[in-house]
Parts: sequence; C-alpha cells; structure tokens
Amino acid sequence: MSHATGWQLVEGDDHHSAANRDKMARGVPLTDADRDGWLATLCDQLRNHPQGVVLTCSALKRAYRVRLREAAPGLRFVFMHIQREQSLQRVAARGGAHFFSTTLVDNQFTTLEDPSGEPGVLKVDAMAPLAHLQTEVSQWLHNQEPA
Repeated sequence: MSHATGWQLVEGDDHHSAANRDKMARGVPLTDADRDGWLATLCDQLRNHPQGVVLTCSALKRAYRVRLREAAPGLRFVFMHIQREQSLQRVAARGGAHFFSTTLVDNQFTTLEDPSGEPGVLKVDAMAPLAHLQTEVSQWLHNQEPA
C-alpha cells in the first residue's frame, strides 16, 4: 500500500521494545502498560510524517486507535479482517523469522475490539489477493474527504 500511495511504510512491530519482543517470543501477552511506550512511538511516527504514512500495527483496542487518531487527526484505518484459524496459519508460517509466538493468536482475538463502524475505518478481507486489497484501499482513500 505504501508503494501505491507513495507514502513511507512504518512497520509497527519494528518499534516494540526489546522487553516486549522477549515477552511475545515467550508467548506472554502484552498488557496495556507494555504497549504504552510502543503506542507513544507510533504516535511520534505519525506526527513525523504529516504528508502521510502507511503504518502497520495491531491497534487492537479502541483506546489505542483513539490515541493514534489524536496524534494524526484524520487518520484512517484499514481493518484486515481474518478468521482465527487463518491467522494462526499465517503466524505459524513465519516460523522463527518473527518474534510473535503462535500461542498469542487467541489472546489477540480476545483483546480485539472490532473497529467496524468507527469513523474512518475500512474493513477488508485479509485473505483477498494483494492486488485486490491494494485497489480496494486505494479507491477508498481516494474517495475520502480530506482531513
């Protein structure tokens, strides 16, 4: 998506602390307190790219999304909807290439506060082909009112 928009890509996982990465690698779910510094860093990333940025992250709770919106008024979210089983398969396919443990998938789904219906949210099927997702999101962004 960053290629389609010309915006820089910021991968949220790259901004977790070493302690958070260690916890997740051991299968220990993060708490709101654990995520506080991570969210602060993501807010800084949004502020540092006023022209626009594609930020990938699991803003699981409404409170997290509110905080990100405060850092970047007019922020929009693409909710990549996926079933638990499909998510588990994707995480397992990463093998040891990522610090996120498969044992955390259930916790992610338990923690998730579905953003459907919130303003500035597009819900897409995460299993759709990438080209389809890029077109769908690009069209949606193009049709949005400027912030």
